[in-house]
Amino acid sequence: MILVTGGAGFIGANFVLDWLGETDEPVINLDKLTYAGNLQNLASIASNPRHIFVQGDIGDQVLIARLLSEHQPRAVINFAAESHVDRSIHGPEDFIQTNVVGTFHLLEAVRGYWGALSDTAKAEFRFLHVSTDEVYGSLGMDDAPFTETTAYAPNSPYSASKAASDHLVRAYHHTYGMPVLTTNCSNNYGPYQFPEKLIPLVMMNALAGKPLPIYGDGLNVRDWLYVGDHCSAIRAVLANGHVGEVYNIGGWNEKTNIDVVQTICTMLDEQHPDSPVTPHAELVTYVKDRAGHDRRYAIDASKIQRELGWLPAETFETGIRKTVAWYLANQDWVANIASGEYRHWVEKQYGSKS
Repeated sequence: MILVTGGAGFIGANFVLDWLGETDEPVINLDKLTYAGNLQNLASIASNPRHIFVQGDIGDQVLIARLLSEHQPRAVINFAAESHVDRSIHGPEDFIQTNVVGTFHLLEAVRGYWGALSDTAKAEFRFLHVSTDEVYGSLGMDDAPFTETTAYAPNSPYSASKAASDHLVRAYHHTYGMPVLTTNCSNNYGPYQFPEKLIPLVMMNALAGKPLPIYGDGLNVRDWLYVGDHCSAIRAVLANGHVGEVYNIGGWNEKTNIDVVQTICTMLDEQHPDSPVTPHAELVTYVKDRAGHDRRYAIDASKIQRELGWLPAETFETGIRKTVAWYLANQDWVANIASGEYRHWVEKQYGSKS
């Protein structure tokens, strides 16, 4: 059995769904169910006896200790995090509490559990911490991509809080001997992504005939990783990663934000010609850039390929086509999201900038 934290969010839910589809091993799924945690993401496994859902906070050390004692998992995979840069600019405290303080309490609970295991179970146990490429800072257009040895240079409260959590995980390995693994991924996209992020936001607004907000000149570059590929990489690291090591996970797909948006618009022109406004690209609206907006991220994923044999299965073209098709086929999920917290966030973030 494994314990997954943050397993009702975008990446965590995809991981849990894939895990139950690919293995016979049960999952304890702990999620606080904040605005981005959504049990509807897990509707297809609601009656699956191998999925045990618990609502709770990684900062609740007593709860974590109880779950570990009761279920005796062989691994903990930590997805739980506040993860949106814009939100961290408006309200950094939540990011410090969850990503730094929460990770500390989680590590403390796991250290107590791991320390009491038999020697064999101790050696087999793993704590896998899921992090981000944003901890490395920003690249120039001609700079080499981030590697696992790139110096940390976080530029937002979000990335700083994730960098702090990465350092804590590393320290617990070197100080206490805990068998940890860390992954740093590039920009994920795919099913169940909360629509504060670029791709689902563009999808929802385009279908509703609303402006498609593009920060600055739209030329910020990100490496795009299909979430299913990310999940398969995490499984590979958990199975065969070397204890104490960091693995960068990327899609080998660098794209500017405006290129991503134009691609989605073209696909929607083909697949959804009945939208209120077509061609969809007419909705593109440039808005004031966000504070401290990093210009470029790029991941060198050579290490995970070389050591573990992992490569992404999706190109950006195949992955984005699957993503567009999923959102078009799951309008009930989209409508549920749009009726809640999401509306208030978009109004606050973009309403006065266009």
